[in-house]
Amino acid sequence: MLNEIDLGRTDLNLLVLFDVVLRERHVGRAAERLHLSPSAVSHGLGRLRRLLNDPLFLKTPKGVVPTARAMQLADPVSEILARVSSVVASAAPFDAARSIRRFTIGAPDGVSTVILPPLLHELKRAPGIDISVRQLLPLPSETSPDRAWRTAFCDLESRAMDIAIIPSDHIPTRFHRHVLFEEDFVIAARARHPLARRLTLDRYCDAQHLVVSHTGDAYGFVDRILEERNRRRRVALTVPNFMFALPILAETDLIAALPRRFAAMHAARFGVVALEAPLPLGKFQLHGVASGAAMMDAGVAWLFEVLRAAVDRRSSPRKRGSMPRAKAGSPLSRG
Repeated sequence: MLNEIDLGRTDLNLLVLFDVVLRERHVGRAAERLHLSPSAVSHGLGRLRRLLNDPLFLKTPKGVVPTARAMQLADPVSEILARVSSVVASAAPFDAARSIRRFTIGAPDGVSTVILPPLLHELKRAPGIDISVRQLLPLPSETSPDRAWRTAFCDLESRAMDIAIIPSDHIPTRFHRHVLFEEDFVIAARARHPLARRLTLDRYCDAQHLVVSHTGDAYGFVDRILEERNRRRRVALTVPNFMFALPILAETDLIAALPRRFAAMHAARFGVVALEAPLPLGKFQLHGVASGAAMMDAGVAWLFEVLRAAVDRRSSPRKRGSMPRAKAGSPLSRG
């Protein structure tokens, strides 16, 4: 680490130079990206080597390779530059058309695959904005809705994440939230599946089921609903995410409960059809959530509004009658 004396004589541009050379693995290409001469880059690397007491990069016929010390510094330097960039960006009025910020959005995979296409369409007007998507997962074996997503709430407050999309009504009051859309479930199966002609509750229970479960736990919210009716099903396969489920359904006689919007957007290209469930599977709301402090950041507030507008403008699945809500737990983690 840099001590206090070193920091006083350190040029922040040296860290930028280090980061670019590390990414390019080539002094000449790094010089082009930085609009410097190769000799200027080499001179800067020399200063860094003396400062950090390490060669950092070793010459090869194809460019340079980082030393072990350089690789250790990669993440800390990247984080420092990201934080500095955020501080500088917040000092000036936010202009989406000119901004080069990166924002992080967290969502369960069945949600991110639904909101990303319309969001990216909206972001065409802000070509310098970059998005990182993190998969949100409820805490394993946590049945309390207000505690299942507490890791996401902690990440929002620490600003490790800018916005989260959470399938729960139990959002602490200290957070800003907005209902993005309401979701329910359909039964997905291959187009020529025998059940596609007539799906009764008896035939549904007799079928072999696929459950999306990131932990591999085969017991999901559908099983709780079936137990209330003294029914059971056989879960023949679990897979870790919804996109993985679609090609499996397309090639087998397995069936699965999938979010309606997700199925409407992605199922057809796999030859998978959506069937109305033979029993009420409940519905739930998806909330966009950000910390109060984050919403004071004009950039985050702008992105929150863009996300809301992107979801609103996308055609919703056809309206359905009222259905009872699913019981406690996470319907987007185990169906």
